[in-house]
Amino acid sequence: MVLRFRPVVTSRFALGLLLSGGIGSSLAAEIELPTVKVQGQDESGYRSETASVGGFDEAPLLDTPASITVINAALIKDQQARLLSEVLRNDASVGDSYAPIGYYENFVVRGFSLNAASSYKINGRTITGEQNVALENKQQVEVLKGLAGLQSGISEPSGVINYVTKRPQDVRSVTVSTDDRGSGYIATDVGGWFGSEQQFGLRANVAHEDLNSYVEHANGQRDFVSLAFDWNISPDAVLQLDAEYQNKQQRSVPGYQLLGGSEVPHGASPKKLLGHQTGGKQVGIDSLNLNGKFEYRFSDQWKGSVSAARSKVVIDDYSSFAYGCFYVADCGTATFSPTGDYDVYDYRSPDDTRRDDEVQVALTSLFNTGSLGHELTFGTSAFRRVIDKRDSVNERIGSSNINQDAPSFPPTSEPLKDSHRNLDSRQYGLFVTDRIQINEQWQTILGGREVRLDEKAFDKNGVQDRHTKRYEFLPQASLIYKPVENISLYTSYSKGLSLGGEAPWTTNNDGETLAPTVSRQIEAGVKYDWRRISFAAAVFQTRQAYQYAKPEGDTFNYVQQGQQKNTGIELSANGWATDRLQIATSVAAIRARVSGSGTPEYEGHQAINVPKLRASVYADYALPWVNGLAVLGGVQYSAKKSANRTGNVEVGDYAVVNVGSRYTTKVDGYETVFRLSVDNLFDKRYWRDAGEYMGDDYLFQGAPLTARLSASVNF
Repeated sequence: MVLRFRPVVTSRFALGLLLSGGIGSSLAAEIELPTVKVQGQDESGYRSETASVGGFDEAPLLDTPASITVINAALIKDQQARLLSEVLRNDASVGDSYAPIGYYENFVVRGFSLNAASSYKINGRTITGEQNVALENKQQVEVLKGLAGLQSGISEPSGVINYVTKRPQDVRSVTVSTDDRGSGYIATDVGGWFGSEQQFGLRANVAHEDLNSYVEHANGQRDFVSLAFDWNISPDAVLQLDAEYQNKQQRSVPGYQLLGGSEVPHGASPKKLLGHQTGGKQVGIDSLNLNGKFEYRFSDQWKGSVSAARSKVVIDDYSSFAYGCFYVADCGTATFSPTGDYDVYDYRSPDDTRRDDEVQVALTSLFNTGSLGHELTFGTSAFRRVIDKRDSVNERIGSSNINQDAPSFPPTSEPLKDSHRNLDSRQYGLFVTDRIQINEQWQTILGGREVRLDEKAFDKNGVQDRHTKRYEFLPQASLIYKPVENISLYTSYSKGLSLGGEAPWTTNNDGETLAPTVSRQIEAGVKYDWRRISFAAAVFQTRQAYQYAKPEGDTFNYVQQGQQKNTGIELSANGWATDRLQIATSVAAIRARVSGSGTPEYEGHQAINVPKLRASVYADYALPWVNGLAVLGGVQYSAKKSANRTGNVEVGDYAVVNVGSRYTTKVDGYETVFRLSVDNLFDKRYWRDAGEYMGDDYLFQGAPLTARLSASVNF
């Protein structure tokens, strides 16, 4: 590995001052150093000490009063992860929430669902969440758990997922991979510095994947390309640009539903594609993500930045969808029949287009007022999200049963409808945050964001049916106490604003997007860095308005009524336990309750799809008797979960065991790394996801035993 040290530039300015011990009068002088190459071993392993998702710049986790998980490239490579779900299994606070194969994934964090409109970012800028973001060009994935109104404006109380892209460096590598089903994968990572003073950096990642799914008839393919560009204009100015494009084509796999609304299907195979139609089409997802950032240091006390991004996703959504049993004799419900009968729908919604545009300007100043040191950041931002889509075609074409292969039915002759504007949401923000250094032990962070929301929603005919204008101030206050340098205790309060949900098609107000909702959170935690391992613990309580399809006689209305309160504790340890053993572990216990909803049967029990306990353990042990060989493995555990809102049906608890190995050697003088991963070693059958989507409950099984082998050559 080659580490390249560049001259000090703006992006390191504030962090360098903080780590050197000070703000204000204790400012340390910056020293420019020539470019130096250092050859050595990367001992950081799976542990990361900094993250950018918790504020407006990269900062040490010890000085960040929030619960943050960082999964870096080393762990992603060793687990051979290709999807975000495979990355997030390392965090016990995160679970799937309607994440079907062949479609984009959704997640629940701390018992609340992430929102595709606001919960996902690349390099701190919001992206459309209706995509499976590629990992080939990502340095790490950061998970901020809890409210992020100050950092992000309108966002869910669940948190934020931030992808950090790899920056240019001298690298030449090729990775090839296959699995037990014969999938093919090849990826290249090429980068370097050039120019008269090596001031320009480029890095390109290209990948192609042939997907042989464990679900029958659900094979697909994926192509990806990205480019990162850095320009160190001067010691005080740097420009960073990123562009990535991905095309993925794969047949979507529908979930199961409860039998008769009260029983979990028995003996279901994870390899079966419900409702398969020989003439069915694949779901196509085209995604383009662009972002850039310019930073300038005006002096030792002032720096500024301008960042902008565009994210666009076009989904050609086709599915032979298994849903309900309205056309089955003696059934007529929105679940499968007691004997496993279901209706098959020909669903078509091509050219479903989502676009996010965002720009932010920020200034940071370091100064003193008396004995107090300040790091003051303030700025403004603008964000726009538009959705253009058709009123989907969703026609029943036949019925089948979970215990048989679906026959082929004639496809629908219903013509596609015209595309129209579905949503135009704009938000403007003014934000300020001040990190106040009281003394060597005490810090406080005070701040807030004033949000102005201007949102227009349109009905199925493209006619505006709602225009929401709203101003909201989102405060955040934190107190940090460090009795010694490597221990940090914190407490925080924050307020958030979330976008309202969209009424599902089974409700009287089908398609209506509800008004934004306010959420609040209190949290306290402790972080401890001991040698080369980091420990963390946090307790939290989060409240949000409850949004659901309220039964009213024989029909439903999608409403905001009552609240959901989630209370929990999180524990984690990450880093080197010994010179040869590194671990990445987390445990989360959550109590999720609904109250005041007006529907008593939805209250007094654990909320849907939220286990009371979840744990993840992963370890890497370098064998002492074989140089370069390491054994890897871990366990993911989940307690039982409610599979419907009434809480009278549950899916069982499960523990999934994963093993693997990594061998680093030289082949013709080139460093080569072989990796073997075997997930679900004992071929456990379990329901990984019992979530709700658009008002309906779905069940998704976990993957069976899966083996993957790869080889990476560094030239």
